[in-house]
Amino acid sequence: MKRTLLTLCVLGVLAGCGSREFSAPRNLDNACALAEERPQYFRAMQRTEREWGVPVHVQMATFHQESRFVGDARPPHVYALEIIPMGRISSAFGYSQALDGTWQEYLADTRNRRARRDNIRDATDFMGWYMNLSLERNGIALDDARNQYLAYHEGHAGYRRGSYRSKPWLMRVADRVAERAAIYEAQLATCR
Repeated sequence: MKRTLLTLCVLGVLAGCGSREFSAPRNLDNACALAEERPQYFRAMQRTEREWGVPVHVQMATFHQESRFVGDARPPHVYALEIIPMGRISSAFGYSQALDGTWQEYLADTRNRRARRDNIRDATDFMGWYMNLSLERNGIALDDARNQYLAYHEGHAGYRRGSYRSKPWLMRVADRVAERAAIYEAQLATCR
């Protein structure tokens, strides 16, 4: 009896440690509902706004576009001849869809070796760090959701070269990110 109880307790503790909220919030179109459903997300974004100056609505719109707030999001697999799996399009992972190399640069620069891409606090901090580099390297204002997204997608050097100009689909996506950021900003102004 004691052994069974001990086993159940250990399993309960392990299950609690391993559980994370990786599914998308129910209402991605309402910033107030999102903040109410996932207050830890909202607190993490507020912390990043205080520390890095990136407005919550810009972060929200970027997370929406990159991962739909899914913590273990990955790009789709690529298939040869439509049946042979060849791997993923990129190494992007987590809420922020940070690439392996960029994430390693963040870890080294911030000395935050324990950070994880599937942790919302770390993902928001990464986004704040990256968008500040966009400000520093390319002069993009922290509240300019459209251009911050273009630099986020293309990288700082790609943005500087204007690589996005030859990608009309990306320009449309960046416009949608900016529109969503404006909607989120208006909604957040009305939250209690």
